[in-house]
Amino acid sequence: MARLTINGRSLEVNVNPNTPLLWAIREQVGLTGTKYGCGVAQCGSCTVHVDGVATRSCSIPVSAVVGKKITTIEGLATGAVLHKVQKAWLDHEVPQCGYCQAGMIMAVAALLKDKPKPTDADIDARITNICRCGTFQQVREAIHAAARA
Repeated sequence: MARLTINGRSLEVNVNPNTPLLWAIREQVGLTGTKYGCGVAQCGSCTVHVDGVATRSCSIPVSAVVGKKITTIEGLATGAVLHKVQKAWLDHEVPQCGYCQAGMIMAVAALLKDKPKPTDADIDARITNICRCGTFQQVREAIHAAARA
């Protein structure tokens, strides 16, 4: 058993301590917004925040996040009010298939927390998530719009 704090809730999960956080979130807690993409921390579909830091949840074991604050895409909004990145995503029609978008949004939210007015170079350096649909131009526009919000 491990006690995790996910989206402000303290939860007991019955998993092996080496289980990737992604599977505890999806299979034990039932939050399926965080997606499995590659399993080797390259694509970013599984990105969540751990103590406010964008983290690829497919490669971090549950034992490494006990006692830390985990935020998933389901916990990013405040009640019915979307996070400014989620709103920008809708306003700029970023998603096509949408599979990678939860992870992309989480990575961008962490970027804007650290750098409220990122340059294109900041975006290139920090947003390494992969979108197979190729919506990178819309992503960049949405990031700049969210930064202005």
